[in-house]
Amino acid sequence: MLTITRALYDQIVAHARADHPDEACGVVAGPAGTGRPERFIPMLNAARSPTFYEFDSGDLLKLYREMDDRDEEPVVVYHSHTATEAYPSRTDVTYANEPGAHYVLVSTADTDGAGPFQFRSYRIVDGEITEEEVEVVETY
Repeated sequence: MLTITRALYDQIVAHARADHPDEACGVVAGPAGTGRPERFIPMLNAARSPTFYEFDSGDLLKLYREMDDRDEEPVVVYHSHTATEAYPSRTDVTYANEPGAHYVLVSTADTDGAGPFQFRSYRIVDGEITEEEVEVVETY
């Protein structure tokens, strides 16, 4: 199960809505070994595409160095789907290289980025997708 604060949940949704119609992407880092998402890090979708996201390799390298310096790890890797449901695509599964992370998808399909949305979380390990419950809390 993913337990996430309302503030982080709202930031992820706001990023997805702001970048619509392009896919948004980012990371929520947390203290290494805790599994607790704490630091919201919106990233630029280098592909600038409504159907595909790609982290800029330089930005990603900088992020991993920064997390290492802060003794953090990626707890949540998120992105949005603007035309389909919040379920990992084959490309998403290929990109899922953090077996300990929660992969969050926000769908803004058919909403123009402003209406109802789906917020779902998955574990993706060795190509296997497992949906998990999301618990939104006010604080940890």
